[in-house]
Amino acid sequence: MVDYHAANNQSSAGGVQTYMEQENDWDRDLLLDPAWERQQRKTFTAWCNSHLRKSGTQIENIEEDFRDGLKLMLLLEVIAGERLPKPERGKMRVHKINNVNKALDFIASKGVKLVSIGAEEIVDGNAKMTLGMIWTIILRFAIQDISVEETSAKEGLLLWCQRKTAPYKNVNVQNFHISWKDGLAFNALIHRHRPDLIDYDSLRKDDPVTNLNNAFEVAEKHLDIPKMLDAEDIVNTARPDEKAIMTYVSSFYHAFSGAQKAETAANRICKVLAVNQENEQMMEDYEKLASELLEWIRRTIPWLENRTQEKTVNDMQAKQEDFRDYRCVHKPPKVQEKCQLEISFNTLQTKLRLSNRPAFMPSEGRMVSDINGAWHTLEGAEKGYEEWILSEIRRLERLEHLAEKFHQKAAIHESWTDGKEAMLTQKDYETSTLSEVKALLRKHEAFESDLAAHQDRVEQIAAIAQELNELDYYDSASVNARCQKICDQWDVLGTLTHNRKDSLERTEKQLESIDELYLEYAKRAAPFNNWMEGAMEDLQDMFIVHNIEEIQGLITAHEQFKSTLAEANKEREAIQSIQAEVQKIAQSNGIKLSGANPYTTITPASIDSKWKKAMDMVPLRDNALQDELNKQNSNDTLRAKFATQANTVGAYIQAKMEEIGRISIEMNGTLEDQLTHLKEYQQTIMSYMPEINTLEGYHQHIQEALIFDNQYTSYTMEHLRVGWEQLLTTIARTINEVENQILTRDAKGISQEQLYEYRASFNHFDKKRSGQMVSEDFRALLISTGNSLGDSEFARIMGIVDPNGSGAVTFQAFIDFMSRETTDTDTADQVIASFKILAADKPFITAEELRRELPPDQAEYCIARMAPYTGPNATPGALDYMSFSTALYGESDL
Repeated sequence: MVDYHAANNQSSAGGVQTYMEQENDWDRDLLLDPAWERQQRKTFTAWCNSHLRKSGTQIENIEEDFRDGLKLMLLLEVIAGERLPKPERGKMRVHKINNVNKALDFIASKGVKLVSIGAEEIVDGNAKMTLGMIWTIILRFAIQDISVEETSAKEGLLLWCQRKTAPYKNVNVQNFHISWKDGLAFNALIHRHRPDLIDYDSLRKDDPVTNLNNAFEVAEKHLDIPKMLDAEDIVNTARPDEKAIMTYVSSFYHAFSGAQKAETAANRICKVLAVNQENEQMMEDYEKLASELLEWIRRTIPWLENRTQEKTVNDMQAKQEDFRDYRCVHKPPKVQEKCQLEISFNTLQTKLRLSNRPAFMPSEGRMVSDINGAWHTLEGAEKGYEEWILSEIRRLERLEHLAEKFHQKAAIHESWTDGKEAMLTQKDYETSTLSEVKALLRKHEAFESDLAAHQDRVEQIAAIAQELNELDYYDSASVNARCQKICDQWDVLGTLTHNRKDSLERTEKQLESIDELYLEYAKRAAPFNNWMEGAMEDLQDMFIVHNIEEIQGLITAHEQFKSTLAEANKEREAIQSIQAEVQKIAQSNGIKLSGANPYTTITPASIDSKWKKAMDMVPLRDNALQDELNKQNSNDTLRAKFATQANTVGAYIQAKMEEIGRISIEMNGTLEDQLTHLKEYQQTIMSYMPEINTLEGYHQHIQEALIFDNQYTSYTMEHLRVGWEQLLTTIARTINEVENQILTRDAKGISQEQLYEYRASFNHFDKKRSGQMVSEDFRALLISTGNSLGDSEFARIMGIVDPNGSGAVTFQAFIDFMSRETTDTDTADQVIASFKILAADKPFITAEELRRELPPDQAEYCIARMAPYTGPNATPGALDYMSFSTALYGESDL
């Protein structure tokens, strides 16, 4: 049954008296109607027994059993929850009158004015007066305190019935008599609150007795509401007794009011838990995405920091291709993930502020600043890795060029030295004539001249080998071994040359004959031969250039070389004329030449052969230089194309960055209009992506052509990539800020005019137009709104709007603060009060109660997170809902 104690203690004496005076002015003659009197007698008797049974007693005859005042006093104690004066136990009339008077005095103390009802009439068993007194008690303790939408008592009860039965067909509650005759209204009330007890659709309006009995039996069996009416009496009475109907219906109101409070409490808890579950899911998503992004960065940085050198240019170009693939394929999704991570973090913090929850603190090392730091490290590693690859390619190109040059010069030198040791160690001068010895001596002098001429080549070979060592050439061991062999052989040749010269000079005194012509030939042929070999070596020399100026320098040098060919040809003809003169003298004097020129091995045929080879190499050199010039012209065209596109893209990015900066400060229209404009603006930015891709294509062609500098632009691809990524991130961040402002506006109920006012005030005090106010400007803004701020109060406010202590206040933080100051949100105390209702005022709650009152998923959510209750009166399975509610909002709400 219903406990009226709390409601009774809250009513005011004035309001009760006013209503009771109105109701006590009842038409007492109506009670003389036998049908109504019979209905009231049965209803009031059942109503009294529903309360008296709590004390283990009941009444049978309402006018007889209250005559001694004892059960009347007991009824009032049960209903009011208060102790009445001690009753008198005597059997005399005076004792009974005194007891009844104590009961009537108690009723009067509750603000009820009893009209024409005296203790003597109750003691005498006056049925009309007794029923009137019971009706007065019912009005005061069962009906008076009913309040629905600013109406109370009878009107409040009637409005409650109308609200609850409105959705049901064939039910139209307008009063407390004929509206209830068909029984459908009673069944509708039960079905509205306990649809499991009534099959409403099976009821028929033309069968009122069945309808009424069904409602009475269900209420008595399942709702603990005793049967106070007879279906036949109601059906057979033209106008059922209003007081009997009101008494019975009030029992339904009090029976269901507790369930309504529990439903309201459960809805509040569900709302709070839904917000908490959504926030926890966003936190888990942030932690997961942050961990994955940091792990990718952690795995990528060692790869970018790997400086393992390769042996060839092709191997390094393969690494360069892998790096290009990383830049174009693997990194862009991670840039999007990083941007999404910042947006998710900002949205989560906004939702937490709007729901009065503590700010989200990610796990250690997963803050947005940590991710930005790791990202900065990644980009630094990228830059270093790209620079290292380009440097290594240059180094390996240089190494391959030097190695080829080394082996070419070494091969020429080894070819020249082949057989020289055997020549220097022969003893031919011992059996030679004077003229032959002189010839050998002159020949040796020519050899020394030739040897000195080759000294430069040996030094060049040693210098190239040294440079290969310094550049860490991978095959330095074989180069060093070959260089050492050449140097050792060169030392041996020097020693042998010196020894042979000494031997020839010892015998020179005995040999006087010498062929001057042969000697002159040898002296002139040797340097000319060396010149031709040097010329052929230069004509075959490999070259590597990086721009037009360098190749034009080589072409100029080659043209200068060709200009000397006429003089060289004259020298060749002069040398050949010496040999011709020898032949002429021999023929004219009949001298038989013994063989070749004794002073040199250079024959006229070899000179002509080398000259022809050198002349054949000239056009080949011309073609090679012209091909390289064409290549450098092509490279210059690539530079110009890249520079034109880069200058256009760079100017575009810079202009858009400045433009989005202005838009973020000077946005007009509703937030939805601003969001639409920003998204359209974002699409406009994204439509420029083909220009970026075109530039990437030019950049790839430049790298493939091994072009390392560009005098036509100051932009680099890395610079433009970073600028483009910053532009996309800035527009995404600006869109997110407007979305968060919409969330704040909707959650806090801020009007569009208020937002305009906030924006206008913020822009007015944002002196630098940077989208952020320094603390002094913010203080001036608060003062302009009528706030008188002390230092401590202003420090408190700055702690709210600038928790990181940066000294600046963003517009989002400003509207969060203003909305927090002007709106209200759920608190931990409200949630605790809701749980207390579900727990029937206990300091703990059980899992069974949670599962009964809450949806399954949220009930299990609470059970999994509530700690066991260990306080007073703890029972097995008791759960601590107070600590759980406090934890939802953080300790700051305690």
